[in-house]
Amino acid sequence: MTAQRKAYFYALATVLMWSTVASAFKVTLRYLDYAQLLLYSSFVSICILGIILIVQDKIKQIFVLDTRQYLFCLCLGFLNPFVYYLILFKAYDLLPAQVAQPINYTWALMLAFLSIPLLKQNISKKDIIAGIVCYLGVLVISTRGNLTGFRIADPLGVALALISTVIWALYWICNTRDGKDPVVGLFLNFSFALPFVIVYCMLFSELRIPNLPGLIGAIYVGTFEMGITFVLWLRALKLSENTAKVGNLIFLSPFVSLIFIHFVVGEDIFLSTFVGLLLIVAGLLYQQLRSVTSS
Repeated sequence: MTAQRKAYFYALATVLMWSTVASAFKVTLRYLDYAQLLLYSSFVSICILGIILIVQDKIKQIFVLDTRQYLFCLCLGFLNPFVYYLILFKAYDLLPAQVAQPINYTWALMLAFLSIPLLKQNISKKDIIAGIVCYLGVLVISTRGNLTGFRIADPLGVALALISTVIWALYWICNTRDGKDPVVGLFLNFSFALPFVIVYCMLFSELRIPNLPGLIGAIYVGTFEMGITFVLWLRALKLSENTAKVGNLIFLSPFVSLIFIHFVVGEDIFLSTFVGLLLIVAGLLYQQLRSVTSS
């Protein structure tokens, strides 16, 4: 198998796994609250990432950083997973999965917008057009197509889903200044975030042993949303002749996700969800085309 075929294999495997996590969130939240889901899935993720570091013979790298680097990991861990997943899981708790998932997908656009003031990048007319198209898609999804009445089914849930895109984009912008191995950094972020999650659960939820369905769901989320997929995606990008060849495959994820949401979660997919998702993906593809042609 050629390196490019291996890249496609890893990328498609990652896309398939990412396509299942919205359903996993929604199903697991039937048995755990959003804080408990974050607690148990984070613990699983730390275990998975630790095993990966041992296999890659990188475990020693977590002990050789200076104080400033550890503090930086602590700050990043506060952003992600602590704040980001608390907000995201709460959004999924309030919204249908078919609404929360496409809205959260606009994080790539938010990343471009926040890069303007934070990374001193320029904005173009095409960036603005892409933003209008994407957020029109968000509007279609959140109002279920009733644009004239402009009644959002769950304003708090939609607001939280949008806020999660800001947190995720900030996290990745901060990561551009981090020279550590990405798996080492992710392991430390989750490890430093765990005490925050435990305290939050003690104050606003409860510490208890989850029932079997909740435990299985948390293990699945910790493994495939927070753990192994990140490593597989990095591997795909490294093996590919051109990152765009595998990068574009990510646009399959939200559409495949709707299939799982329908058959696993049991949601009837609204026409407005599909139309809004098409608008979001079209805006992101248009933005990416601008990035390629301008480079």
